[in-house]
Amino acid sequence: MSEDAIIIREIRAEDNKQMEAVIKRCFVDFNLPLTGTAYEDAETPFMYEAYKEDKAVYFVVAKGTQVLGGGGIKQLKDVDGHVCELQKMYFSSLVRGKGYGKKLIEKCLIAAKKFGYDTCYLETIPELKAAIHIYKTYGFTHRTKPLGNTGHYSCGVWMEKTL
Repeated sequence: MSEDAIIIREIRAEDNKQMEAVIKRCFVDFNLPLTGTAYEDAETPFMYEAYKEDKAVYFVVAKGTQVLGGGGIKQLKDVDGHVCELQKMYFSSLVRGKGYGKKLIEKCLIAAKKFGYDTCYLETIPELKAAIHIYKTYGFTHRTKPLGNTGHYSCGVWMEKTL
């Protein structure tokens, strides 16, 4: 594999600053609300540490040492049962629209099944129409209300998929 190859791998501690920058840049690029979103989550600067718990994984899209995006799976907070959340899926403008979102969703759903989750939940913002369309193609359906306690009160789109 060449040094210029873009790969998907698990996050490393040294990726934290770059992944935080990718996440925060997306909010600026799409003019999204900063409060009540991943922009202000306490774990956003510490993504590696946030996904060290059991039945959790965060993948990054990387080119050499450059982190270009990521997404992860983790137990949905304050929900009984085997429900995970597809979380913090954000990409640099350098890789948006090139199929990495689909590849990352596939990897995350495989991990979720391996971890024994029955349902995968996600929240997003209505302005992210392309992302919503991709989620639908993977079998996610809309919910009428949020599930769990993500703290993302600015995310008005709630979706889930039976695994």
